[in-house]
Amino acid sequence: MDFVEQSFAVAEEQYKVLGTAGERIQAFPRTLDRDGNVIGTDEWDWTGGFFPGALWYIYEHTQNGDIKKDAISWTEALEAAKDLDQHHDIGFVMYCAYGNAIRFMEDKQKRKEYQDLLIHSSETALKRYDPKVGVIKSWNEKASWDGETLWKYPVIIDNMMNLEMLCYVSDLTGNPKYKEVAINHATKTMENHFRDDYSTYHVVDYDSAGHAIHLQTNQGYADNSTWSRGQAWAIYGFTMMYRETKEPSFLQTAQRAADFYINHPNLPEDKIPYWDFNAKQEGYKSEVDFSSRELDYIPRDASAAAITASALLELGQFTDGEQGKKYIDFAKQTLAILSGPAYFAEKGSNGGFLLQHCVGSLPHNSEVDVPLIYADYYYLEGLYRLKTYGE
Repeated sequence: MDFVEQSFAVAEEQYKVLGTAGERIQAFPRTLDRDGNVIGTDEWDWTGGFFPGALWYIYEHTQNGDIKKDAISWTEALEAAKDLDQHHDIGFVMYCAYGNAIRFMEDKQKRKEYQDLLIHSSETALKRYDPKVGVIKSWNEKASWDGETLWKYPVIIDNMMNLEMLCYVSDLTGNPKYKEVAINHATKTMENHFRDDYSTYHVVDYDSAGHAIHLQTNQGYADNSTWSRGQAWAIYGFTMMYRETKEPSFLQTAQRAADFYINHPNLPEDKIPYWDFNAKQEGYKSEVDFSSRELDYIPRDASAAAITASALLELGQFTDGEQGKKYIDFAKQTLAILSGPAYFAEKGSNGGFLLQHCVGSLPHNSEVDVPLIYADYYYLEGLYRLKTYGE
C-alpha cells in the first residue's frame, strides 16, 4: 500500500528531528508542550522504550545505518531500567526497545547481552507478583477519584501489555515460571476486568486474598464508562496471550473485546475513537469536574486507534473466515485514516512526532490533543504488520 512506504519515508526524517530534540533535553521523547517543545522522560517512567522501539521499526523498513546507530544508542540508554520496580511497566520500557533490537539486528553478541537484560528485567517484574492475589500489582497504594477509596492492590488493564516480555523470557530460558505468572495474570484479568458486553474496567483493586473489591477508573470518564485506550490494551493483550499460549479463552476474549470496539455506536465514522466511548453520555457519572478542562469538543485518541489497528492485524491471523477478514479490513482502514492529513503530521511539523490528536489522561488534564510517542510506536508496528502479513 502506498501509504506504508510514504509514512516510513516521513518517519525516517521526522525521527531524526525527534532524536536531536531528545539529545538536546537528554531525555526520551514523549510529547509536546503547548509551545511545541518536546517533553521527554527518563527511564523510570513507562514510556521510555517507545522511542527506541519506533526507531527499530523504522530501521527494519529503511535499513538506514544511521537509524540503526541511533536505535542502539537509545536502546542501551535504558539499561538501568532493568531494575524498574516502582510500577508494573518494565515490560513496556524494556521489551519494546530490547525486544525489537533482538528481532531486527544480527550482532550475536549484542543480542545475547540484550537477552540477558530481558531475563534480569523479568525477574524484576516478578517482584510485583503476589501468588496469593494472582496478578502483578500495577501501582502502589493510590487514591481513587472519589476521594473515599484507597486502592491497596490496583491492577489496570494496561498491565496486559507487560506480559509479552515474560512469555518471551520463558521461551528463551526454558523456565516456565515467567509464562505461568503471565497466564495467571491474564486469567484473573479476564475474570474481573470485563463487563458482560466485553467492555473493560480500567482499574480493579484486589484484597490480600485476591478478591476484586473495587471496579473503577483512573483515566476514563467514569467508573462504568469504557476508556478507549483501555479497550485497545485489552484487545492487544489478549491477542498476544493467545499467540503465546494458544489458550482458546484468551482468543475469545480478544475477539469479543474487538467486536465491542468495532461495533460501538459511538465510534466515529473515520474509526478514530473518542478518548472515552461514553464521554458526556447519559448514564455515566464522572467524579471529575470536566468543565474545568475548557474543551468545547470531545477529543479523539489516535493512540487507541493505532494500538487497536496493530492488534487487529494479528487477531485477524488467528480468526477464521469473514470475522478474521473484518478485523484485518478494519485495521487497514484505520491505518489509512491515521496516515492521512487529519492525523498524520506534515513533514517538519509536530516536533518530529508522526501522529496528532492523542489523549494521555483527560481527567488529569494531561497531554490532551497532542502527539504521544506510544501512538507513533503502535502506528509503526501496525504498518510493519500490514506489510508483513496484512496486505
